[in-house]
Amino acid sequence: MAEEKTILLTQDAYDKLKAELARREGEIREEITERIAAARAEGDLSENGGYQAAREEQSKNEGRINELIVKLRNTKILKAPAAGTVGNGSIVTLNLAGNEMVYVLGSRDIAVATEYDVISPESPIGAAIIGGHSGDEVSYKAPNGKDIAVTILDAKPLQ
Repeated sequence: MAEEKTILLTQDAYDKLKAELARREGEIREEITERIAAARAEGDLSENGGYQAAREEQSKNEGRINELIVKLRNTKILKAPAAGTVGNGSIVTLNLAGNEMVYVLGSRDIAVATEYDVISPESPIGAAIIGGHSGDEVSYKAPNGKDIAVTILDAKPLQ
């Protein structure tokens, strides 16, 4: 069995994933079950497109339920670092090639709790900025092998 990875989430992201799980286990599952029953009542299932579509949707919903259960079971609520320090759960403002850009540093699962784009700490730019501070200039190697300079303009905790 594959080792399950710890997922770092903010409390808000955790709460949103938990609400999605409750919705999928409750109202969505029930709605799909009703559609399957209605399609089954129509007769010949082998040529019943509504039945096939509902079964496929049921499979996708159950897959997402299982995915959410595993994520929530393996979640650790992160404590974002103090303002000025870049870490998991930081909103980071960067100057990249003369463009000011704002990101959240963390797993893609954090994206459910923010409108910002997310940078993974394992990505080249994420690895370069994590642990940095406002005002630091760092560089990372792009996939094409080129060194790219980045200035950390600001870092604050994601609420």
